[in-house]
Amino acid sequence: MNVLMLCYEYPPLGGGGAKVVDGLTKELVRKGHNVDLVTMGCKGLKNIEKNGYLTVYRSSWKRRDPKTCTPPEMLIYLLTVFPLIFKLCRRKKYDVNHTHFIFPDGISALMTKIVFHLPLLITAHGSDVPGYNPHRFITLHQLLTPIWKRIIKSADGLIFPSRHLRDLAFKIRSDFPNKVIANGFDPDRFSPDQKKEKRILVVSRMFERKGVQFFLSALKGLKHDYKVTIVGDGPYLTTLKELATNLKIKVEFLGYLDNQSRRLKDLYERSSIFVFTSEVENFPVVLLEAMASGLAIITTSKTGCAEVVGEAALMVNPKDPISLRKALIKYMNNPKLRDQMGRKARKRLVENFDWKIIAARHIELYYTIKENN
Repeated sequence: MNVLMLCYEYPPLGGGGAKVVDGLTKELVRKGHNVDLVTMGCKGLKNIEKNGYLTVYRSSWKRRDPKTCTPPEMLIYLLTVFPLIFKLCRRKKYDVNHTHFIFPDGISALMTKIVFHLPLLITAHGSDVPGYNPHRFITLHQLLTPIWKRIIKSADGLIFPSRHLRDLAFKIRSDFPNKVIANGFDPDRFSPDQKKEKRILVVSRMFERKGVQFFLSALKGLKHDYKVTIVGDGPYLTTLKELATNLKIKVEFLGYLDNQSRRLKDLYERSSIFVFTSEVENFPVVLLEAMASGLAIITTSKTGCAEVVGEAALMVNPKDPISLRKALIKYMNNPKLRDQMGRKARKRLVENFDWKIIAARHIELYYTIKENN
């Protein structure tokens, strides 16, 4: 297959969605498919990078921050990426356009379909679905809902990594072909066999909806001998640091760590408890990373997190520091339970979310969409 893939975030830019695109493209290429990936530019990155069957094309416009992209930057990206996409489509015959994120890349995908009649498959990742993020993009989504519906109508198929996200999209429009395909992961990236230290690890982008403030509240006055490490950057980080100081909690804030860094790998493999208590979530890659590392996980129910971990984690309600505190104490006081849940999490990952399994489902869908066009 010759696949045109569009995604404004691709490593080293972005967060979980970028990691998903990276993993999928690598597995597609490993299976012998050709992928041309169009993404956003950034200072220090080449405009074109070729690696075997994968070629990465970055827009001529460079965004400022690798970790966060603003709506105005997305608009500039769309204006500068159109000529690049059209040039590629005139030069090469693609079998399918697999676009990630309904906004902003869905707009480019819609224009590409109109001009070149290229079969279109879109994967939604969370904040591109109206109503998903209670703290960001609310007004923007209200303004863009007619365009959102037009993009959805034009697609030959929609992929949702979780039923939770699909059900949210159904509130806006439900008359479109769709499939739930989980995010994948390479289990070999992390080892579950390293000796565990008494460390509680949090890895997240620092937004209010990620719920790290409730984790800090759960620690207030709790006597323990665990080191608490929080990894990640974002607009809410300063507020969290101030909260930790006010609550008199000893916390190590490491800020942003590259996902491929040895430091982050060691933290995952040597920590014993992983906490991720987002109030709204799709199918977070950080949970897959924690599962691969054999960590005892605490995460939130009533979100996409529950679909990731199944019964291989302790579940708490979003925004509930009291239940979170109880879960922490339960793990702290029971080493056997920590080991058992860590092994269970690793097993669930290998059996359900290995990229070999997930990529095969994507490829099957590519062929179906191609045959139907």
